[in-house]
Amino acid sequence: MVAGQEDPARLEGRAALSAGAEAGEVRAAHRFDEAALVRWMEAHVDGFAGPLTIEQFTGGQSNPTYRLTTPGRRYVLRRKPPGPLLKGAHAIEREARVMTALRQTGFPVPQVHGLCLDEAVIGTPFFVMEMVEGRIIWDARFPEVPRAERPAYFDAMGATLASLHQIDAAALGLGDYGRPGNYFHRQIARWSSQYLEDVEAGRDPDMDRLIAWLPDHVPPGEDSAIVHGDFRCDNMIFHPSEPRVVAVLDWELSTLGHPLADFTYHTMMYRMPPDIVAGLAGADLAALNIPGEAEAVAAYCARTRRASIPAYDFYVAFNFFRMAAIFHGIKGRALRGTASSASARERAEQFPRLARLAREAMEACG
Repeated sequence: MVAGQEDPARLEGRAALSAGAEAGEVRAAHRFDEAALVRWMEAHVDGFAGPLTIEQFTGGQSNPTYRLTTPGRRYVLRRKPPGPLLKGAHAIEREARVMTALRQTGFPVPQVHGLCLDEAVIGTPFFVMEMVEGRIIWDARFPEVPRAERPAYFDAMGATLASLHQIDAAALGLGDYGRPGNYFHRQIARWSSQYLEDVEAGRDPDMDRLIAWLPDHVPPGEDSAIVHGDFRCDNMIFHPSEPRVVAVLDWELSTLGHPLADFTYHTMMYRMPPDIVAGLAGADLAALNIPGEAEAVAAYCARTRRASIPAYDFYVAFNFFRMAAIFHGIKGRALRGTASSASARERAEQFPRLARLAREAMEACG
């Protein structure tokens, strides 16, 4: 797997890294030498002082994630999982690298306290970062937020993503963080190949149409920016009481890519059924006082100095296609009994719906 591309197993579950996230006993398969971690933190984390209590965040995230608690402070540890891994997958060193670089600009990311690539310490490479206090919103309708305040939260998300796409990657030493050029062609080829090769998971007519159509309709232009890859409301922490993003999480899919792919992955929520991932399809936006899709596009264009996004529906079709391909892969692993999450079969059942949504966006292109 190429660094910066999706580890499909990751989509089978996730854990939040905020103070309010659920954590409990470390699972047997993910236990390690806690005394060795204490010794490492004493040597590499400024201000660390034990004793240390270790809990594991619940969920099926592909990189085991832990809450570390001391009398005066809390931290988060993310590590590669034990056992054989796909090449380039679970690249925790990339997460640590991009967050460390972005923090220099004031972009809202947790502070990374230290990265350890020595497997002898706890068995796999890991990094330790700060525990950010705040709220994670799991439902894209923002039910926990007063109705009058919801537009400000959506504006905060859009502003955060627009600011990311305007950061100079080369100036931060991230000029080599991804492959330059042909982003969509490479992504379409990769996911088409995975879909076609997984014979056990079967074929779908909507996916077959997309595979034939997408490569011939890639819009012109080779824009490149730091992209998050999974920018959704449940992958960020909001201030405890203000409409402000205080930390963007889960940089496992980040790379250098096309900013409009990243932006339309975010706005895909407007067409996403909420029972698949955080989505707003079918919601009464006016009643909820949530800005619409067109408003989100206009705000992003204003912030990034674009007149418009002429090929908008292509980018949406691409993102639904990418997610459908990921869910098709989950379906194949579920059928083979190798899926990493108990919810894999439920995810697999959503594959045809995602393919249909991709085809509908394709047909909207005219």
